[in-house]
Amino acid sequence: MVVPVLEEMRIRSLGVIDDAVVELSPGFTAVTGETGAGKTMVVTSLGLLLGGRADPALVRTGAKSAVVEGRITVDRRSPAAVRAEEAGAELDDGTLLISRTLSAEGRSRAHVGGRSVPVGLLAELADDLVAVHGQTDQQGLLRPARQRQALDRYAGDAVSVPLAKYAGAYRRLRAVAAELAELTTRARERAQEADLLRFGLDEVAAVEPLPGEDTELAAEASRLGHAEALASAATVAHAALAGNPEDPEGIDAATLVAGAQRAVEAVRSHDPALAGLADRIGEIGILLSDVAGELAGYASDLDADPRRLAAVEERRAALTHLTRKYGEDITGVLAWAEAGAARLGELEGDDERIGELTAERDALRTELGELAQALTDARTEAAERFAEAVTEELASLAMPHARVSFEIGQTEVAESEADHGIEVGGRAVAYGPQGADEVELYLAPHPGARPRPIAKGASGGELSRVMLAVEVVFAGSDPVPTYLFDEVDAGVGGKAAVEVGRRLARLARTAQVVVVTHLPQVAAFADRHLVVEKTHDGSVTRSGVQAMEGEARVRELSRMLAGQEDSHLARAHAEELLAAARGL
Repeated sequence: MVVPVLEEMRIRSLGVIDDAVVELSPGFTAVTGETGAGKTMVVTSLGLLLGGRADPALVRTGAKSAVVEGRITVDRRSPAAVRAEEAGAELDDGTLLISRTLSAEGRSRAHVGGRSVPVGLLAELADDLVAVHGQTDQQGLLRPARQRQALDRYAGDAVSVPLAKYAGAYRRLRAVAAELAELTTRARERAQEADLLRFGLDEVAAVEPLPGEDTELAAEASRLGHAEALASAATVAHAALAGNPEDPEGIDAATLVAGAQRAVEAVRSHDPALAGLADRIGEIGILLSDVAGELAGYASDLDADPRRLAAVEERRAALTHLTRKYGEDITGVLAWAEAGAARLGELEGDDERIGELTAERDALRTELGELAQALTDARTEAAERFAEAVTEELASLAMPHARVSFEIGQTEVAESEADHGIEVGGRAVAYGPQGADEVELYLAPHPGARPRPIAKGASGGELSRVMLAVEVVFAGSDPVPTYLFDEVDAGVGGKAAVEVGRRLARLARTAQVVVVTHLPQVAAFADRHLVVEKTHDGSVTRSGVQAMEGEARVRELSRMLAGQEDSHLARAHAEELLAAARGL
């Protein structure tokens, strides 16, 4: 598999850099230059390419935006390449192009392989491609949480496997505890809600409404209330259609229609059109007869019983009482009753649910305790190996008597607060999403010195070397393709600086290493030496990043050594450094 290599970065309108190209080598690249020349912008640019925070103040004064572009060779089977292609990026002959644009107004855009992508994708790719270390990273190493992360990274599967199980159980416990707290703290509110639901359901059950009953009763009430008028109208209509027996001389519709039918029936055979009309008159006669019969039946069947009307109105009043409280109509009331019964079932099941959740919570605490103990055991074993390996590296970094160790412990909780802890090793201890362990890195810089936390017991130079030693150890167990160190040699000088340079060169045998440095002892070990130079107007242009070779490199090392490029003593020292570096 091809090892990913950052081949080139182009930087435009970023800080003091106007337009510059930084060409890197697969091995060890040193970036030097006078103070304020823009060396740190190299680190800042790579940080932007890796999804770092975009500060609009970085945009060069007078420019609308800053742009950083990078070209990285990757293997198509690598996680970074696979993730990039999933996002729609295209690889150009094994090369992945990444760009980040930052506007002066603060807007930020990212592109990978010619496709616009969320800035967060850059950070995902960075996890598999580059490890960046600068002054802020050294300060981060002072925090116990970062030290625990470093130890876990070194331990590998021995910690990551139980930690994944622990994290799952921890999330479930948080969810169970939240639901349990909600059920218990709102018990009174739930009881009140249940009482209201029972009362309403009892009211509905007492009335026993039927679907559509309110509409049917409204129609019946209207009919009963106007029974006399309805009967009179039906009787008059019947007489108009079929005649009134008490008025033999009266003219009715049925008689008139019958006369019309007789008139046309006599001559229908002479014209088909008239025959058709005769048939229609016959249909009218039949329809009049049917309607007249139904009117007679309607009038005789109409019930004007006032007792039935009173019963209907009483039933309607009971239904109206329900619709005022539980729904717009009886259909809505029945829907409310169905939902209310289901909700009441949930509320009445709370006690049972509380019991289930309490049992699950206790079981999860027990499981977390066992997993936390497994994490402690794995971290303790890894800490011994990690500390020993870092101590050996420090011996190669001019700290032969330094000793590194880890302190791993837990914080006990008071008996009264035992419910807020888990049992590890027979004790109730505090816990969090990463387990119950408190991890801190200790350093004893020389024999007889009491080990102290590196936050208190390490100088700037010692901390730089501890950090480098940690990264070298990581390179052997969990390698990263590219390492970028921003003045990791700060506070280091003399022989220690030479050893730092030598160690970086050895690290570069298996990975790409880019170092921003002010030390000639470190720069001398580089396979490629880049110098950042400002122009007379204070900017860095395309020609402002130069690769130093041969005589030019000797002059740059001389400047770094003595501030004088033409000093014979400095030149001799520079040549000596280069010779020593070539011999490693």
